Amino acid sequence: MPQALITGGAGFIGSHLSDCLLKLDYNVTIIDNLSTGQFKNIAHLQDNPKFRFVIEDIRNVHTTDRYVSECDVIFHLAAAVGVQKIIQEPINTIETNIGGTEALLKAARRYRKKILIASTSEVYGKGVKFPFEEDDDSLVGPTTKSRWSYAASKAIDEFLGLAYYHEIGLPVVIFRLFNTVGPRQSGQYGMVVPRFVKWALDNHPIQVYGDGEQSRCFGNVYDVVDAIHRLSTADEAIGEVINIGTNEEISIFNLAKRVKERVGSDSEIQIISYDEAYKDPGYEDFMRRVPSIDKIGRIVDWKPSTALNDTIDQIIAYYRKDD
Repeated sequence: MPQALITGGAGFIGSHLSDCLLKLDYNVTIIDNLSTGQFKNIAHLQDNPKFRFVIEDIRNVHTTDRYVSECDVIFHLAAAVGVQKIIQEPINTIETNIGGTEALLKAARRYRKKILIASTSEVYGKGVKFPFEEDDDSLVGPTTKSRWSYAASKAIDEFLGLAYYHEIGLPVVIFRLFNTVGPRQSGQYGMVVPRFVKWALDNHPIQVYGDGEQSRCFGNVYDVVDAIHRLSTADEAIGEVINIGTNEEISIFNLAKRVKERVGSDSEIQIISYDEAYKDPGYEDFMRRVPSIDKIGRIVDWKPSTALNDTIDQIIAYYRKDD
């Protein structure tokens, strides 16, 4: 029976990956310090004899060493996430992302374990070529804008992971996530879809930041964790950087309208400036974020199967049940 270690396993994506792997008969150990993850995400797994939960920071090398030594594959999802949290806590963002990945890679090297490292579409920065392909140049903003610290720290994670692959042959896979959404995701740190759903359910104004014309592609979490697992079993993925997402694109203003319609809400849609939303003068965003998913299709024959409307309905149902 394969042994999986998931860092950040009490988070939104990590908890769904735990569900996925347990159904596939893995033994699963998760490490999470609960800084952004929530116990309720994995409470339903506590009585499963194949599941183990460790509350700890992955930068604790003694803990990391022990659990890496016991596993067959590492899924490294632990990171500082959410635009608001990144702007408010840039030190924690940089230290957690780079320091945590360094600790995991050193332990993986010691025991020769395969490691999959979660990265982000943020590394493409303000790129202007669409869709984003894995070998495209990145264009991030200046260091004077803390908003870009997340993109830069995750780019360093990628460089470090690929260095371990090229220099010592460690089996490393980098996957870049594009706006993954679904049940259990919190809007607390700026995640747009759960915020919109929660506001619509409460008939509160739905606040759209910027001019609302910026567009994104929202991947369903169930599709995404299936893709992550497939990559973990594919030798062709080792040493590669691979996008995971969907190419169903929608503007943020139209997303707000879509959520309002599917909830049946009376909420007003408000346009809020970035300066007012983030209290960060000169906040920089980019107009489009669209992935090419050709590479993952070639490597593991994967493509997203859940339409955005269905994903929104899943999130609405989750919040209605949670209330």
